[in-house]
Amino acid sequence: MPLAVTVRPVRPADFDQWLPLWEGYNAFYGRAGATALSPEITQTTWARFLDPHEPMHALVAEGDGRLIGLAHYLFHRSTILLAPTCYLQDLFTDAGQRRGGVGRALIEAVYQAARAAGSSRVYWHTHETNRTARRLYDQLAEDSGFVVYRRTL
Repeated sequence: MPLAVTVRPVRPADFDQWLPLWEGYNAFYGRAGATALSPEITQTTWARFLDPHEPMHALVAEGDGRLIGLAHYLFHRSTILLAPTCYLQDLFTDAGQRRGGVGRALIEAVYQAARAAGSSRVYWHTHETNRTARRLYDQLAEDSGFVVYRRTL
């Protein structure tokens, strides 16, 4: 039976339970061990979530008294829209809680936050091989067909 899930903004006291989720998310994308993010990046990211002047936000999913998922999102301007655009940058569910509605609840909560901020669009990226997540995403959004290019400077 799936857990009852509550999605809420992150609180300062959540750090110790958020950190393993953050590390799990980063490990999924190959940022672990020798390629792990520096502690400075993690600490700065955490501080940004708690700073009301930052455009970065964090939600957590709580089930049975513990954190089981996270969603990090930010708002930015766009050249094609007047309202702010919402970018869902990170989404992660504890491996033992997958397929229980946690990811869906987190995405829906980001949609709600974006609407409240006056945003008319939420978008995100995932790796093309992330088939399990893509099955959910295909139910909640449309694949824009765009390919992402990047260059490390």
